[in-house]
Amino acid sequence: MSQPGIGETRRSALIVTTITSFLTPLALATVNVALPSIGRAFSIDVMTLSWIATAYILSAAIFLVPLGRVADIYGRKKIFLLGIIIFTVASFLLGVSISPRMLIIFRVLQGIGGAMIFGTGIAILSSVYPPGERGRVLGINVAAVYIGLAAGPFLGGVLTQQLGWRSIFLFNCPAGVFIIILTIKRLKADWAEARGESFDIVGSIIYSIMLLSIMYGFSRLPSFMGTILILGGILGIPAFVLWEKRTKNPIIEISLFMTNRIFTLSNLAALLNYSATFAVGFLLSFYLQLIKGLKPQEAGIILVSQPVVQAILSPLAGRSSDRIEPRIVASTGMAITASGLYLLAFLTKTSGLAYTIACLIILGAGFALFASPNTNAIMSSVENRYYGVASSMLATMRLLGQLFSMGVAMLIFALYMGDVKVMPAHYTSLMASIKTAFIVFGILCTGGVFISLTRGDLRKK
Repeated sequence: MSQPGIGETRRSALIVTTITSFLTPLALATVNVALPSIGRAFSIDVMTLSWIATAYILSAAIFLVPLGRVADIYGRKKIFLLGIIIFTVASFLLGVSISPRMLIIFRVLQGIGGAMIFGTGIAILSSVYPPGERGRVLGINVAAVYIGLAAGPFLGGVLTQQLGWRSIFLFNCPAGVFIIILTIKRLKADWAEARGESFDIVGSIIYSIMLLSIMYGFSRLPSFMGTILILGGILGIPAFVLWEKRTKNPIIEISLFMTNRIFTLSNLAALLNYSATFAVGFLLSFYLQLIKGLKPQEAGIILVSQPVVQAILSPLAGRSSDRIEPRIVASTGMAITASGLYLLAFLTKTSGLAYTIACLIILGAGFALFASPNTNAIMSSVENRYYGVASSMLATMRLLGQLFSMGVAMLIFALYMGDVKVMPAHYTSLMASIKTAFIVFGILCTGGVFISLTRGDLRKK
């Protein structure tokens, strides 16, 4: 292939993956703002509302790694395109749902499509861009994610208030169709460095059941069944590891974790960071609309401040990680994030909105400094043939962290409030739940700083 062909492929891959990286978090962020309206429409409790947010993350986490391996074998473009199609169809079905059960089921389907997208986008970029340029383009990709997150609360608030909550799902459909057409026309290569290798069906089943048991069990705490499910999932981990070590073509190369310190600790740092930050929008949506009495559109404008800062700083952080050790940049970002979480723990019913915005700006700056360099460290620490698995593993850490974050919030709600509809009589308990959650998240993020610092230097690898 001539050099111009390579340049065109790189530009097309960047365009398609960047637009998709904008759309998927947009769909995620709009839901949080619409949850109170969905709750009023169906008269459902806060735990069921949490499942509408969580079902997407759970299904995406379960399917991410197996589908990332499928993409390495059969072609990343094929899986990427199929993911967009499923995501778009699920969005339409969500928009016409008539019950909470339908919403949860179609959120699961949307999560499967999201898994195909998450597990291939970064892998495609890493396949076509050399290490010296990778930090820059990954920074652009991460910035697109945060622009989606930035637009999500505001757009979700406007759509919910003006057109109703169904519009937040139907909005994805024309955008999804546009991306499908663009992918078919502009993304010509397929990238399948593991073509010809077998797919580990048994390992995929063990992995999925293990993950489902742990994460669903966590959502059922503090019940006895929740504890049993978690223990069952944990007991499945050694069985999964033994199987993967004996299989010729495993879905996860266990040696990556055993011998690659940078890969292992960078993924763990990502897990802790997302665990500490994802539920912030969920919690503040309830705080701003119920405690402070703001309308959905007004709450969305407040929440937009964090991802706007992330979108501005992410390309700069990604570019800096091409010159400065990612460990230094990412650890600094996580420390800033921890400070923002601790500050949010001081929120009260009478706190000014300026204080909330300032905390969100601090969180945005910290997360931007962490995410792009950490992604660069993970993708630069593995061989080309593992890009799909590495990308999927990073996305799995993100989704597991998001799921764990929601699980912590749901557990705290269950302990403070139980299964009750959120009414003014329960606002004191709701406020206590929110403050407790921010303290727990701050502690998690502090632990992540030390993990991030000890990963080792990429350029000495």
